[in-house]
Amino acid sequence: MEDNKPWALISEVGKQGYIEEVTDIMKQHFQIICHKVFLQNPQLHGPKIQALFVWNAFPEAEPSLLGLLPSLKVVANGGVGIDHLDVPYINSLGVKVTNTPDVVTDATADMALGLLLASARKIVEGHQIAVNPKTTYIPQSLMGVEVTGSTMGIIGMGRIGCKIAQRGKGFDMKILYHNRNRRSVEDEQALGASYCENMDDLLKESDFIVLAVNLTPETTGLISHRELSLMKCTATLVNVSRGLVVDQDALVKALHSGTIHAAALDVTHPEPLPRDHPLLSLPNVLITPHVDTNTYTTTRKMVQKMVENAVAAVKGQSVPNEVKPN
Repeated sequence: MEDNKPWALISEVGKQGYIEEVTDIMKQHFQIICHKVFLQNPQLHGPKIQALFVWNAFPEAEPSLLGLLPSLKVVANGGVGIDHLDVPYINSLGVKVTNTPDVVTDATADMALGLLLASARKIVEGHQIAVNPKTTYIPQSLMGVEVTGSTMGIIGMGRIGCKIAQRGKGFDMKILYHNRNRRSVEDEQALGASYCENMDDLLKESDFIVLAVNLTPETTGLISHRELSLMKCTATLVNVSRGLVVDQDALVKALHSGTIHAAALDVTHPEPLPRDHPLLSLPNVLITPHVDTNTYTTTRKMVQKMVENAVAAVKGQSVPNEVKPN
């Protein structure tokens, strides 16, 4: 029975790869081989592999690897963003590309609000003071920013943006949003969200700006010197999209000069940042290492969806989450 299962190439189990608990999902339908083992004898293993599972952008679906996989039928990506994949090139090889759009939505929205709250209420700094054996009093520097009743501007109102808006509504926040396409009146009413056709208006009015866009040529460097200069000096920038959406040099300058109050980032470029990067030493920056989907529940759902997509592609069936080139 095992010999009848198609082969799939994965990154690794443990370290930067998959947690052990999800390998059973893949093994139900595929014989899996880790990248390091594959490279020991690519001529032997390459012709057998029909699915490539990409997790945290690895293994890199580059021509040098794809050329070793003549039987490949699908590149199944874990997560929504596919900016690390050359979809037209992969498709030109007769290989489908898939992602996992729906299952990451809630965890990413939770992370956005978590970053916003942690930054506004200085939760990390508070913890450090609370556990410091030298602490004898609570300094006034722990004074935070009110979240309830503030204005949150969401740039990118897709699945994740809508979920962020729902969470903000629970904090009685005024919700503004900017998107390529305006949502329906029904969506706006349900979310309590107001559309800003001009992104500049959102930047000027918001206390918290949350970035939830896909990385595209149009969104690369979307937030730079000009955009930061339009924000309130009391505003906080929250990014759960991609690091390249923000001009990091401009962000460092804005944070250092007081142009904006703070930044809370789950994404940077590169990841991780060089240890001497100025963002790492600014007191008004909160950074997490791109862990928005890192929950056991979401990770299992992502791998399950990757496997479902890959099985459909290998069997020549309709693929639920196929990504088409723009």
